[in-house]
Amino acid sequence: MRVLAYEAAELPAELGGQVAALEAAAWRGASPGHDPALAPRALLLVGDDGTVAASLALLYKEIEVAGRTYRAAGLSAVVTRAELRGRGLGGRLVAAARAALAADPAVDLALFSCDQPLTAFYEAAGFTRLPGTVLVGGTPAEPLATDEPGFDKEVLAAFFTDTPDRDRAAFTGVRVPLHPGNTDRLW
Repeated sequence: MRVLAYEAAELPAELGGQVAALEAAAWRGASPGHDPALAPRALLLVGDDGTVAASLALLYKEIEVAGRTYRAAGLSAVVTRAELRGRGLGGRLVAAARAALAADPAVDLALFSCDQPLTAFYEAAGFTRLPGTVLVGGTPAEPLATDEPGFDKEVLAAFFTDTPDRDRAAFTGVRVPLHPGNTDRLW
């Protein structure tokens, strides 16, 4: 299996169709695709036969925290083909995403939320939990926060700046105004 990366607009139709089917099976009723304003990139784990085993989207946005503007990337729509789950393929793809973001000089940090039971999965791929941190998505007029009733979310990050400890402290225990819009409400 190999990891392939594409700008969303350049994703070959055959692979895009498989990704859409995986996402539709995982999140019934969700709208496919991502907001082009977030410069989406598809990261895929593809078998030698061309089958997409796992996929995720990387989304990009500048955010301001503690008086500084950060170039943030988020993980979204992380999914593994149902019959291949439990083999470490999703973890392999998430670790590859973290490595790609760490190597990108245009990215200061990766920041996203996940359902609380998945926290250990993302920590195993090199992300760290930000205790007390809340992502505020949606729009300023219609916010959606990770601490809303009924959500069981955890916020995770990886810092790629020259001062990762200082930046991690700035993001810990605060409300982060992510506001990615109405398409990718929380990335």
